Amino acid sequence: MASPVTTQTVRPLDGLDLDTSGPPELICLAAQHLRLLGARTRSEPASPQPATTAQIALTGEGILPIEAEVNWADPESGITDEVTVQAATGIMAVHGRRDGGPRGLAVDYATTAASVLVVQGMLAGLLGQARGGTTARVSTSVDRAALLTVSQYLAAAGADEGEAAELAPGGPPFTDAAGTLFELETLDPAAWAAFWRALEAPPEAMRAGWRPFQFRYATACAPFPQVLHTTTRAHPWQRILQAAAVSGAEVCPLGSLAGRAAEHDGAPPWSLTSHRPGHRAPTVLPTAERPLAGLTVLEAGRRIQAPLTAQLLGLLGAEVIRIEPPGGDPLRGMPPACSGISARWLALNRGKQAVEVDIKAETDRRRLREMAAEADVFLHNWAPGKAAQLGLDADHLAAVNPALVYAYTSGWADRIPGAPMGTDFMVQARTGVGEAVHPAGEAPAPSLMTLLDVLGGLLGTEAVLAGLLLRERNRQGVRVDSSLLAAADVLIAPALRRAATGGTARRPAGFRHPLRTADGWVAPTDASAEAARAYDLSGLSTHNALAQLHTHGLPATAVTTDLAALPHDPRFADSISRDAHGAPTVPDPWSFT
Repeated sequence: MASPVTTQTVRPLDGLDLDTSGPPELICLAAQHLRLLGARTRSEPASPQPATTAQIALTGEGILPIEAEVNWADPESGITDEVTVQAATGIMAVHGRRDGGPRGLAVDYATTAASVLVVQGMLAGLLGQARGGTTARVSTSVDRAALLTVSQYLAAAGADEGEAAELAPGGPPFTDAAGTLFELETLDPAAWAAFWRALEAPPEAMRAGWRPFQFRYATACAPFPQVLHTTTRAHPWQRILQAAAVSGAEVCPLGSLAGRAAEHDGAPPWSLTSHRPGHRAPTVLPTAERPLAGLTVLEAGRRIQAPLTAQLLGLLGAEVIRIEPPGGDPLRGMPPACSGISARWLALNRGKQAVEVDIKAETDRRRLREMAAEADVFLHNWAPGKAAQLGLDADHLAAVNPALVYAYTSGWADRIPGAPMGTDFMVQARTGVGEAVHPAGEAPAPSLMTLLDVLGGLLGTEAVLAGLLLRERNRQGVRVDSSLLAAADVLIAPALRRAATGGTARRPAGFRHPLRTADGWVAPTDASAEAARAYDLSGLSTHNALAQLHTHGLPATAVTTDLAALPHDPRFADSISRDAHGAPTVPDPWSFT
């Protein structure tokens, strides 16, 4: 990179030129993020040509040119667009669990994830260069990105034991007497019980419903008793608000895409704020494959968002030290397990070191500050205000380590006044994601696949890498912020643009619905779906159904319905392995040279 002594940058890619070529759907979002980080487009891309691979390049004075390549999948796999990626990798199966059969997301989730991964790879490569490495090229694919997004579900499917909660259709949202759809959230069984008592639900249904509701983040379904839906339909919205107020649970009516488009503030998906001067000289030189080697990340994360951010930094070569409460993270024991450790926990925390710290005790907080003084990144997703209360916010830690990159992955980023609890499903509900993920003709409903937790974790990694690169360029510590709200806005941006211009925000009825065969399902590409629906495939095997569609020039792929079968799927030959505990593990999403 250019000498930090002579170049003071506001954004990490200031002064760099951006060139792109290939399919717009594989380029546009990555190019947008690179421009937001300071890169300037040197020339307008040529008219789209038939291609399945995108090329992105950054060049500029003082750096080695760095190139990125992204494609859909192995050319022999039959995976050629967003819908066939969703079908093959299990996204359709997980998203469709609540409805009892595979369903495609009506948003380009896998492509969005791949675009963020491309930016991550390029930032990591530039960071490696700035620290003495020679990374010049990074590649990824949309199917690898998709496998990463379902890695928790894949790990659970391949565990030594079964799920702790039933995998069966059912789940929120709920409906009030006037037909208002709403999401309910609480992490407290006492609040759950108090909410339903206030609505006079049958006690046995209230008790039976808690476990599937509690586990819906893990299982992507919640088959609680139907009488709970009947209960909410008997009450007006004001009564439901009162029940939430007295119980401590929270409710949120499902927002529309038009509503979100009207209030959208146009904020970027992360913010980077430099503070006092500080720099840490590298003690370990990075390699092309491990551009973050020699960097230390302290992660005080819970659930999915922050742990995934740290996990990806670890895959890039950083040493990740996970801060856990006394006795260890209770989610280590969450079933199903592999060799006695939660398979889902392994998917997010494999390879990390763990240190137990009681953040309620001043002596342990002092110890944590001492650890932060020697770290490169401090990352957390605590509730708003908690870090300041503990004396562990950005200002406190910058005082002991001016070179620190302080990263906060939040729910709302303080951008929505009066926002409800900042969890995945509440953010989906509030922002119109529940409408965007289903095509027209279907009732809006947040997906029970943890879309925003995962995408929020990816954006968190992107933000940390941008912060680390900015630190290298301007020799100052940096605070970075990302959020689930930003993840929602990134995911539904095309729908918001359609809504803002008066167009139809949702995709048409039947969009990305797979076709039934005698023994499974097939998913035609988006371009061939309308023609494919003219054929009756219900009496054909999946193999023969695909052959018939291909004979008529209609590309399609088989839909994965059992994630436990993915390691043996020839479309992913040799790409899914098992870790030392026996848990399935997906491949690193990038390749570096």
